[in-house]
Amino acid sequence: MKILVVGSGGREHALVWKVAQSPLAGEILAAPGNAGTATLARNIAVAADDIEGLVRLASDERVDLTVVGPELPLTMGLADRLADAGLPVFGPSAAGARIEGSKWFAKKLMQKGGIPTAAAYLADTREDAISRAEELGYPVVIKADGLAAGKGVVIAGSAVEAEAAIDDMLVRGRFGSSGERVLIEECLKGEEASILAFVDGESSALLAPSQDHKRAFDGDEGPNTGGMGAYAPAPVVTPAMLGTIKNDIIDATVRALRETDGTVYRGVLYAGLMVTEDGPKVIEFNCRFGDPEAQVTLPLLDADIVEVMVATARGELDPSAVGTSAGSAACVVMVSGGYPGSYEKGKVISGLSSAGALDDVVVFHAGTAERDGDVVTSGGRVIGVTGTASDLPAALVRAYDGVSAITFAGAHHRHDIGHRALERSGGVTR
Repeated sequence: MKILVVGSGGREHALVWKVAQSPLAGEILAAPGNAGTATLARNIAVAADDIEGLVRLASDERVDLTVVGPELPLTMGLADRLADAGLPVFGPSAAGARIEGSKWFAKKLMQKGGIPTAAAYLADTREDAISRAEELGYPVVIKADGLAAGKGVVIAGSAVEAEAAIDDMLVRGRFGSSGERVLIEECLKGEEASILAFVDGESSALLAPSQDHKRAFDGDEGPNTGGMGAYAPAPVVTPAMLGTIKNDIIDATVRALRETDGTVYRGVLYAGLMVTEDGPKVIEFNCRFGDPEAQVTLPLLDADIVEVMVATARGELDPSAVGTSAGSAACVVMVSGGYPGSYEKGKVISGLSSAGALDDVVVFHAGTAERDGDVVTSGGRVIGVTGTASDLPAALVRAYDGVSAITFAGAHHRHDIGHRALERSGGVTR
């Protein structure tokens, strides 16, 4: 099969890497890809949001399956356009992608379907937003309604912080049209976890539960980012809880979509959860693989991913064919200095081959490009180093050994990935 992977980040490199392991995979294309995907696929300079260009590419190349990585092309209707052209695609329709494209749509869906989540209000004026924040009390969560690359969420501990976040979104327009409406949401207490599931419109198969690290600095301090690292499986999600999540959250959401307006959701459904004293509750939904969660769940996926994706796209998923390998995976993300704020690009990256040669280490490129024979930085999140082992402490050692081998000017990473799981087991962070 000729397979096209759309996107250019660490998630897409992980997808290309996993697809390349399938006996069904022939030539792999990446659009636009990065310096890492170029080692396994043919990169083609078509942007992930160029819907017409991507449909034309898939048609001209006679692609057997298109795998859509990022959320933006999905919300723009790429899966619909490919399907209309008779081209097989893994990823939900625009109607399904609304579950990420509008947080208020997702919230209303959960309220109607009885899916556990936080109380929330929608506001489109500064006055209403401030009033709702006061009503819920502090801390309170302020969210841009639309897509904001993982950065449109602020946990405000006081009225001053809430007003600053509301002004940032509604008055100054930091997130453009995505922030023209905001959700004022109850702040749930507990520990976060990420659940990724293959969904074919009826059946679902869950990957290993994982935990992301959103804050920029050690100790979960600093601004929110797109993700500084992840690990799987996350022990906060017990096997019994995983069954509850499948039945009461994943399957219930897919059913609610179908019953609300006939939307048949096929692709990956990502549930960001808070494990509270009352059980798991949904913080947000995404319509695609997480990043960096893909970099730890895909290495543990015990299945032919191409076979699973084709079956999912056809509505023929066999959940029993999707397994999870024993052991753990940990990913540490190396970012450009200044991220998630302003940062410089074009810094030469050294040590990639040395890190990749280590046992049980995979180097996933995120914001990288090739320039005059060198691999250079081209984004905020630059490299994700994933280690696998029989347990989490050993997987973290592998990942951090890989990180130690890689250098570029201004590089920054967290030193405490997996700290919550290690604290549960009495381990130590690095």
